[in-house]
Amino acid sequence: MAAWLWYFWIYSFLGFLLEKAFAAATHAENRTRKCFLLLPLCPVYGLGMLAVLALPPAFQRGVWLVLGGAAVTTAVEYAVHWAYEAFLDVRFWDYSRVPGNVNGRVCLPFTLAWGLLTALAVWLIQPWAAELAAMIPAEVTYLFLLVFTADAVCSARFLRVTHDIEGLRMALGGSGG
Repeated sequence: MAAWLWYFWIYSFLGFLLEKAFAAATHAENRTRKCFLLLPLCPVYGLGMLAVLALPPAFQRGVWLVLGGAAVTTAVEYAVHWAYEAFLDVRFWDYSRVPGNVNGRVCLPFTLAWGLLTALAVWLIQPWAAELAAMIPAEVTYLFLLVFTADAVCSARFLRVTHDIEGLRMALGGSGG
């Protein structure tokens, strides 16, 4: 179970880095990350990769991994977006202007990108992530779980009460996290 927590945190952190790199590469006007945590983690990426890693073995190879990765990460992205709206009344991203979008929550271009990225992650990053997760002592896992839970509860409560994404970002010192 601890390994799965670390996979979630590792891929959430890598997702945070990917968000920052994508914003910089595209010269995005709004360079803030698309999640509700103060920690440098984007849970949608961690949840997406957990879903990919949970695929049946037949979907863990070749083109099936690309297709399965695209499908499950898009489903996770849609569900997370829906949950942010339903429970926190916030929208961290909006694809409504992108062709092939569904309710502005997901879109075809990113679905295709997720398929390729998840396959690369499984082939190139997962062996390293598994090795790293196996080396982390239980006490470190419990400590990080405590910090993560406190962040998630406080951030969710703040957003539930204020619905103010920018206010949460200001808690990061205006850096846009």
